Amino acid sequence: MSELVLECKGLTKKFGRKTALDNIDLKLGRGKIIGLLGPNGSGKTTLIKTANGLLAPTGGKVLINDKIPGRETKKIVSYLPDQTYLPQWMKIDGLIEMFSDFYADFQPQTAYEMIKSLNINPSEVLKTLSKGTKEKVQLILVMSRRAQLYLLDEPIGGVDPATRDYILDSIIKNYSENATVLISTHLINDIEKILDEVVFIKNGSIMLHNSVDDLRESEGKSVDAIFREVFKC
Repeated sequence: MSELVLECKGLTKKFGRKTALDNIDLKLGRGKIIGLLGPNGSGKTTLIKTANGLLAPTGGKVLINDKIPGRETKKIVSYLPDQTYLPQWMKIDGLIEMFSDFYADFQPQTAYEMIKSLNINPSEVLKTLSKGTKEKVQLILVMSRRAQLYLLDEPIGGVDPATRDYILDSIIKNYSENATVLISTHLINDIEKILDEVVFIKNGSIMLHNSVDDLRESEGKSVDAIFREVFKC
């Protein structure tokens, strides 16, 4: 097993004349919760979609466990998109069954335990739930896999503070020590407490990649304060 779970080598992605990712070099090891931090339009979602095999690079490459994203890497990557993709007409228990069929590493017992802890009825239809509850159900499905890499695109955007706390707690409790979680967000203050490393991205380029502890020690500031300086927020 490679020491690196994700590696970008000169990764470039263009949409017409717009460069979304600009010659990115990045190495992510195992057993970390890593924040992919940047303002809207900085390239976070493009990077995550490319790592998940949903977009093809224009140049360079991204590797998951030393493999180009494809059928093999989907077995070890659990992806939470920035928008709900689940069929709204399905019941929660039907979604759990669907994930069990799709993914060999899916743990239905874990999903049911998390659903129960929230007092959600598994026979509820998804479209009848509130936005916050839908976000929780989607995250539960993603985090109930025993994946090696979790790609979470804006998991706390647009939900209330209580839901944010539940989502962050779920992330901490449900990933294994050999797995890595990459979380894309621009809400640094809310997520800083759970991060081991941060990657700052701006205009498709990596501005900074360091451990949170090293940053705080060298700069004497919170990651949120450093972020605001780098991005002039």
